[in-house]
Amino acid sequence: MTTTRTALVTGGSGGIGSSVVERLARDGFAVAIHYAGNADRAEKLAATVREHGGRAITVGGDIADEVAMAAAFDRIDAELGGVDVVVNTAGIMLLSPIATLDLADLDRMHRTNIRGTFVVSQLAANRVRTGGAIINFSTSVTRTQLPAYGAYVASKAAVEGITLILARELRGRDITVNAVAPGPTATPLFLDGKSEELVARIASTNPMDRLGTPSDITETVAFLAGPARWVNGQVVFTNGGMA
Repeated sequence: MTTTRTALVTGGSGGIGSSVVERLARDGFAVAIHYAGNADRAEKLAATVREHGGRAITVGGDIADEVAMAAAFDRIDAELGGVDVVVNTAGIMLLSPIATLDLADLDRMHRTNIRGTFVVSQLAANRVRTGGAIINFSTSVTRTQLPAYGAYVASKAAVEGITLILARELRGRDITVNAVAPGPTATPLFLDGKSEELVARIASTNPMDRLGTPSDITETVAFLAGPARWVNGQVVFTNGGMA
C-alpha cells in the first residue's frame, strides 16, 4: 500500500506559496496550507485543491512562535498522518537604506525571516519522515547586493546559513535540506507600487529579459521536493541568469 506524501507550505496563501501548494497537490502530495493572517484565502485554496481530487487542510500561526507551529505540526500528524516535505516560503521584505532603516522594521524582518525559519526548520528536523525534504527560501539579492536591501539580505543570509548547516546535521536521516533563492518574481506583492518602466528595467537584469513567475520558482521547489535526492545542502538560484 502506497502512503500519500504530505507537504507543509508556510506562507501557503501568498503569491509563491499558493503556486507551490497547487503544484505539489498536482504531484500527488497532501498539502497543509499555513497562513499567518489570511485564513479565508488559505481556506479557498484548500477548497480548490479538494475540488481537483487532492487532500488539503489549513493551519494557522506565527511561524516565529514555536508553540503555535508545534501545534500546526501536531494537526498535520493527526489529520494527514505525518509530514514528508516542508517548504518555508513565509517571509517579509521591508526596504530602506541602512543609514535610515527604522530598527523596528529590522526587528520585524528578523523575527519572521530568521527566527521563523529557525523555528520551522527545528520542528521539521524532528518531524520530517525519512526520505523527506526541507526547503527554505532565500533571495538572489544576497549576491546582487542592491541598495536598500541591506536588512532583508542580512536576514536571508542567515536563512542560507541555517539551511546549509542543518543539511550537515541531518546526516544519516535521508532528509535533504536546501534553499531556493528567487530573483524578481511577478507576484502582486512585488509589482505593487512599481511603474511599468521600473518593472521593465528590473526584468532586463537577466538574459531572459523577463520577470520570473511563481510557476518558475515552483518548478525548482517540485524538483527539490521530489526527484532531487542528490541535491543537498545547496542554495539554488532561480533567477533566469540574473547577474
